[in-house]
Amino acid sequence: MHPTGHEAPARDVLDDAAEVFALLSAPGRLHLLWILSTDEVDVTTLVAAVGGTKAGISQHLAKLRLAGWVDSRREGRRLLYRVTDPHIVTLVHQAVEHILDLRD
Repeated sequence: MHPTGHEAPARDVLDDAAEVFALLSAPGRLHLLWILSTDEVDVTTLVAAVGGTKAGISQHLAKLRLAGWVDSRREGRRLLYRVTDPHIVTLVHQAVEHILDLRD
């Protein structure tokens, strides 16, 4: 059930929302989500784009998969990742747009 008017969401909803922001708090994960929101990409390409190590990127991807935000599919020997939750795409894009607007 969605809150109406000035009614606050239930505490468990706020707790879950805070977990969303906690997952988004790592700049590396934000960068991954930005890239994966526009294309399917393999880990090697993500490492080249984001930096860091393959193990580090894989750990971020595991957290994002566990949250249900990212999934993968196999293409030959490569595993391609993509964002599956449109709400997360909106949050990431709006956060970046907000910062860019503040800098104008």
